[in-house]
Amino acid sequence: MAFLQRLACLRISLLMLFSLSLVAPVRAQEPSAPVAAHRPRVGLALSGGGALGLAEIGVIRWMEEHRIPVDRIAGTSMGSIIGAMYATGMSPDEMKKFAEGIDWDEALLPEPTYSQLAYRRKQDRRDFLIDAPLGLRHGLSGPNGFNPGHGVGLLLDRIAFSESDIASFDDLPIPFRCVATDMLSGEGVVLRDGPLAQALRASMAIPGEFTPVELNGRVLADGGMIENIPVETVRAMDADTVIAVELRVPPGDRAQLGTLTGVLSRAVDVMIAQNEKRSLALAQARVSVDVRGFSVDDYDRVKELIQLGYTSAASQSAVLLAYAIDDPDQWQQYLAERQARKHPLPQKVETVEVSGADSDTDRRIERRLAKTLRGPLNLPRLETQLTRIAGEGQFDRLGYEGFVQNGVPALRVTAHEKSYGPPFVDFAVNVDGSGVAAFDFSAGARVTFMDFADRGGEWRSDLLFGSSNLAATEFYQPLAESRFFVAPYAFASKLARNSFTGLTRVAVFGDERAGGGLDFGYTGRRSELRFGYEIFDGKLSPLIGSTGLPITSGSTGEFRARYVWDGEDSPSVPSIGSRVVITLSRVLQSPDLTHPIGQLEVQTSSFVPVGEKTSLFLLASGGTTFRGTAGPFQVFALGGPFRLGAYLPQEFLGNHYAYSALGFRRELYRLPQLVGGKIYWAGWYEAGTAFGSAANDPGPVAVRGTFNLGVIAETIAGPIALAGSVSPTGQSRVNFSVGRIF
Repeated sequence: MAFLQRLACLRISLLMLFSLSLVAPVRAQEPSAPVAAHRPRVGLALSGGGALGLAEIGVIRWMEEHRIPVDRIAGTSMGSIIGAMYATGMSPDEMKKFAEGIDWDEALLPEPTYSQLAYRRKQDRRDFLIDAPLGLRHGLSGPNGFNPGHGVGLLLDRIAFSESDIASFDDLPIPFRCVATDMLSGEGVVLRDGPLAQALRASMAIPGEFTPVELNGRVLADGGMIENIPVETVRAMDADTVIAVELRVPPGDRAQLGTLTGVLSRAVDVMIAQNEKRSLALAQARVSVDVRGFSVDDYDRVKELIQLGYTSAASQSAVLLAYAIDDPDQWQQYLAERQARKHPLPQKVETVEVSGADSDTDRRIERRLAKTLRGPLNLPRLETQLTRIAGEGQFDRLGYEGFVQNGVPALRVTAHEKSYGPPFVDFAVNVDGSGVAAFDFSAGARVTFMDFADRGGEWRSDLLFGSSNLAATEFYQPLAESRFFVAPYAFASKLARNSFTGLTRVAVFGDERAGGGLDFGYTGRRSELRFGYEIFDGKLSPLIGSTGLPITSGSTGEFRARYVWDGEDSPSVPSIGSRVVITLSRVLQSPDLTHPIGQLEVQTSSFVPVGEKTSLFLLASGGTTFRGTAGPFQVFALGGPFRLGAYLPQEFLGNHYAYSALGFRRELYRLPQLVGGKIYWAGWYEAGTAFGSAANDPGPVAVRGTFNLGVIAETIAGPIALAGSVSPTGQSRVNFSVGRIF
């Protein structure tokens, strides 16, 4: 990848610092690939440029169609990836198909997608939505880059897999080099051997964006800081002629210089341009691709970019055709010699070795992967399994390569543990407000220890302060490395509850609870089933309101079963999938209960895409106390955002309730990656009722509705929503929320 024009100031400062000390690459050993004696060796130098580098596939495609050989190739950043694809034996058509088949949004994410996370990590993302990975391994700290590169790394592993066992990049079908920057010395590093995927990962590791790569005692990052178009590197490979591909960006304008970020971004552009100018002066030929109208993050325009590269090469054919092979037989001989150097992909691997974690964890991963690798080798399936392992939270990336053991193809997997944890820390800020008189704010953190006490054990503790206060801890222990578990827990909480007479709020009560419980259950990748017993002491006492209001206190004990299925694709604003929560309880004792009661609550949400940017959603939930009468700690409530937004929280109480909402959400704008995700506008209609105050008096069933229209933004602080809500009877509110919405 190359340099994003809207980088954070820290990243830009780093680039400016290193760009001041340009060092010529070390001369490479002459590659051994044969070249016909009567023609010059042609080398190709591919530029970095993020998504813009995809245009280089089109350049290569035009060159091959017109029989222009490439005997040496080198690339920087994205250019190194394109160069490696060609150097490992991919045809231009295969390169095009590979690039078009990548889900670039997913590949460039800093962690597995929500749907790829393990169930307990999904819980973390739903409960603590601030996107700031931190840990306590070395004090409170985070990763040394925004993106550890797991998704991109798997793509590079797939490109390099068939050539994993080569001794040098000279042994590829086309001898290859890529350029990186040593972050300690500031020197340029030409990578010519070792694991090919790691070399590519180092060449595209933009400082601050991707974590650096430690290789042979060096800390390596994006090579564009030293040589964005590696002409000198290709010349050092003993090429007689170098064709350089230039991704020509338009000159800056005054509007860009109106902000500090714009000035710093333009400064980086200028320094990179000078870097490239020195390289281009050494090339015998160049292909200039005018990328005006495209940006470095336009990965969704891959087809257009490839076509742009193709037409750019065609428009400069007079320069390029001078290096073409005129004789068709000689061209076929060139292709045959190149193909003969290509290593075939193994059809099956017999063994798998895992390294990077402790020996017990390595062996456990080996056993899991052995099941995946049964039968013919399927790299996408392997990558899915590695991503799921990364989704369990202990590793920030896993990679793979092939090797030969006793003459038999084998697989080596490297697991890279997160440097900053465990224990891990997740943060949350929750805001619900519809005016000064109805404003709730709370903030807190979750600390998770992994492999605590025994393999797979987790000790998870939550602290939340503000309008809602919570201190909770749970020890989760799988039984005999199975999916069955036992989980004792304890908690203390205090939150505000509104009290109404009719539609008038007359008081605010404090709901205090302190207790614990023990659960047994089963955890799947998308679901969890729990059975257990919980007991707590509770107290309801007035915080705001008239004197003389009653105080309720006492102990509550209940058996409870809870099932959760989470098939949605996002913890904040899903686009597809369903979520179901079913809770069945038997309350044996509680204040104001005259006899035990049973309760059932079902909550569902479903999102269905109806276009590239639009999804419809249906929310439905309901609860019943069967034939009993709920006590003050069991009563169901409606009111508030996505619970009848034109009314205040807890405005309607009852032994039973029903609620549904039907609406849409449509993407409006995509925020910069370091700020958040997407901005949506949404509209929905909701209807609900809470009824029944006694077992023999269900009371009137009044169904209330609300029309809602608003904007939702995915940010690093969690989803932020602003919506106006109006009921058919005239109630209205403007609701503002930070934190969980759906």
